[in-house]
Amino acid sequence: MRALLATAHEQDWERSLGVRVAAVISNRADALGLEVARAFDVPTHVLSHLEFAGRDAFDQALAQAIDSYHPHLVVLAGFMRVLTDRFVERFAGRLLNVHPSLLPAFPGLSTHRQALAAGVRVHGATVHFVSSKVDAGPIVAQGVVCVQPDDDEASLERRVLELEHRLLPRCVALVASGDVWLEHDQVRARPGIAVQLAVLPT
Repeated sequence: MRALLATAHEQDWERSLGVRVAAVISNRADALGLEVARAFDVPTHVLSHLEFAGRDAFDQALAQAIDSYHPHLVVLAGFMRVLTDRFVERFAGRLLNVHPSLLPAFPGLSTHRQALAAGVRVHGATVHFVSSKVDAGPIVAQGVVCVQPDDDEASLERRVLELEHRLLPRCVALVASGDVWLEHDQVRARPGIAVQLAVLPT
């Protein structure tokens, strides 16, 4: 999220793209992202899931909180909760996530451990539209890093995170500006926009 807000500030998205970050919402009052948002003068909103009887009730309240800011796009940047189908359907085509693997490989958690155990030669990150199935929505773009012989989880995670910090803002800008969109579960792009695979330095 820090990378997203920093990129929006540095590239002056509001002037150049007509795009403004409306708010940062967290289910944890101690989330570092809230402090980062305030540093960029972005409104913040805390909605603790612990105050609700279950996932459905929380997601309904979360959706209402999001709607109060009237966003055209909702970005999951470190939000580590599985969302209900009703929530996903409510924001269909407007909900983006970044995942630290080359989906459909290694969905879920511990992706770097999974990649090393599988012996893959490349690993990376994926930005995708969120669907009702976890880590399985239509892919906007992917970034790739080579797996080095001496890599461990920490070193691989560090390089993939650096890649995520470049890939997610790029994809958010493309979707928010209307250059990329979801149509009948297929990612579409304006002519000249190539985003299906972004191979980045290791």
